[in-house]
Amino acid sequence: MNRRQLLTLLLSGCAALLGAATAQESRIITVEAASAFNTATVSGTVIPFKEVTLTAQLPGRVKMIAGEEGDYFPQGTVLVEIDDAALRAKRKQVEAQIANASAALRNAQVQYSRELISPRSESPSAMPGFGLPIMMDNVFTKNMSQFMGMSEPGLERHAQLYSAWTGINQAQSQLLQAQSALQEIDTKIRDAKSIAPFDGVILKKMVEVGDTVQPGQPLIVFGHIKYLRIQAEVPARLVSGLRKGMLVPVRLDNGVHTKARVAQIYPMADPTRHTVTVKFDLPKGINASPGMYAELKLPEPSVGGAQQAVIPVSALIKGRSLPAVLVVTDDGSTSIRLVRLGERIGKDRVVVLSGVRPGMRIVDNPPPNAHSGWTPGNMAR
Repeated sequence: MNRRQLLTLLLSGCAALLGAATAQESRIITVEAASAFNTATVSGTVIPFKEVTLTAQLPGRVKMIAGEEGDYFPQGTVLVEIDDAALRAKRKQVEAQIANASAALRNAQVQYSRELISPRSESPSAMPGFGLPIMMDNVFTKNMSQFMGMSEPGLERHAQLYSAWTGINQAQSQLLQAQSALQEIDTKIRDAKSIAPFDGVILKKMVEVGDTVQPGQPLIVFGHIKYLRIQAEVPARLVSGLRKGMLVPVRLDNGVHTKARVAQIYPMADPTRHTVTVKFDLPKGINASPGMYAELKLPEPSVGGAQQAVIPVSALIKGRSLPAVLVVTDDGSTSIRLVRLGERIGKDRVVVLSGVRPGMRIVDNPPPNAHSGWTPGNMAR
């Protein structure tokens, strides 16, 4: 036996051994049935975890904008500032009114004390000539008038004190009014600045520096995007199958597949569209951005528990562009059958939506690029 014949014999033996190993690995199995929820696809939109639209609280010209779209700012940062020069000028006027009101109050208090200690009606310094005429009035005229019932000095004294006390109350009211006006102006000056209510980024700008704005006009949209959510309008029939905290499969518009957690289910359905707003939390660090389209697969409670075909992942023929299996026919031969796959069950099984049915026989672990008619060496008919 020459060298070429020996090499041919060895290759034939290796091929036989490989075929035998392949035949031993391949086997006939029965397609199982498993209860699984059918799913419905619902569209949604990626939204920030928090989002606010800051609006103008007073008319004026935009003086400052902290940054551009995408810039990050911590809580408490001034994001937009409206020119408040007119308000500050008015504030100085009110401060002058407060000073005048304070002086008037002090003067009223002094006049009341003077009237209380030294009544002006009994002071002899108001008349010339050493005050003799008014002293005579105090000694004789007033006493005689009181004796005859023509006057009441006690009542006059009470009226003079009450008048002085009224002056104090009026001065206090004027001071309080001026202080309230100052607080009102300070509030408007504070409203001239739009402050970040939480850590986040500018999502959208609606004004530029120099623009004139009116109260209620939107300035910027500010959002917290460290964590993202999906907001979806879910048909009312599907809401009964959702529970807070459950995970649902999600496919984002950029091709990312992940799972989202049910975070919030609104208590009321929309009376026009008959849908319920549901928010889903996305995993931290997901490759997504606000406004992105998303699809959620939600369970269909109305058809839950339907029997679906389940096969091992190893039963799929390797090397084909479309998923396919070798189906064992009634006469014992095999034929290639294309299948449409559903969700994975664990790591080694997959749901088959169409192509095979529970109870059918297929070949598990077929060789790569297996063809119709191929059968395992130990196939039992």
